[in-house]
Amino acid sequence: MDQVFSLANPTFKHFLGHSAILIAKTLSVAVVTGFNRVGKRAFLNEEDAKASIGGAPDGKPKSTPTIDRLVRMQRNDLENVIPFILIAFLYTATKPDPETALLHFRAFTASRLLHSFIYFFALPINARALCWSTGLTVTLSMVYTVFSNGAF
Repeated sequence: MDQVFSLANPTFKHFLGHSAILIAKTLSVAVVTGFNRVGKRAFLNEEDAKASIGGAPDGKPKSTPTIDRLVRMQRNDLENVIPFILIAFLYTATKPDPETALLHFRAFTASRLLHSFIYFFALPINARALCWSTGLTVTLSMVYTVFSNGAF
């Protein structure tokens, strides 16, 4: 019997690669947010604002439109990337056709990368909605496959 969760399985290999890309993208938004908070002295917590060198003179938390946008991007990633990775792992266990699985993984990864670019640069919302709906459709397709394989 072949090992599903093995690097010999091309579907699992693709799952690992695309998951790593998505996690790195999500983490990069967190890092950029942190650098923006420090650079603009816009801290979320009073203790951070008071403790920072050159922090807010009143020690009060503050934000900026850029930081608010980055925080929304990060929350959106958490709401979409984590469910994708979890269902993609279960989907991989169903032993799907490797090409079909790769199409799912590529479509979701591309949609999230493009979604972040569109979100960060405040491009028209209908483009962002198209990216989001593409990712959701891919995720739901994998959910359907897992359920249709009698996973409960």
